[in-house]
Amino acid sequence: MAAQEGLADAFIELRGPLGAGKTTFARHLLRALGVEGRIKSPTFAVMEPYELPGGGQAAHFDFYRFTDPREWLDAGFRDVFAAPGLKLAEWPEQAGGQLPVPDLRVAIEPHDDGSRTVTLQACTPRGVGLLG
Repeated sequence: MAAQEGLADAFIELRGPLGAGKTTFARHLLRALGVEGRIKSPTFAVMEPYELPGGGQAAHFDFYRFTDPREWLDAGFRDVFAAPGLKLAEWPEQAGGQLPVPDLRVAIEPHDDGSRTVTLQACTPRGVGLLG
């Protein structure tokens, strides 16, 4: 239960090549947290917001199309990251160092046989608590 409480305000980076399963991972996590209805890919909208049961917020980002780190600032995402709520970010490297340190880094590596290797790295005390 404590891990789920920590997740309510966590920042999780999702890393891996195209087709690795980052969006699928985010969808399953949001569904497990109780999000109902359609969970859309943020590829074109850059951010999709969600209401979590109990009043929490979640934001799923996809920075794949960013070509300049200033786009992150211009979009007002500093305010979103400063607010409470779960943040999931695909392609965080495209934000050019504008993002805060993630609590967890999830790296998904696809293999030719269709399997995947998923590596979790805690980057903050909150992240350690989520893995504990």
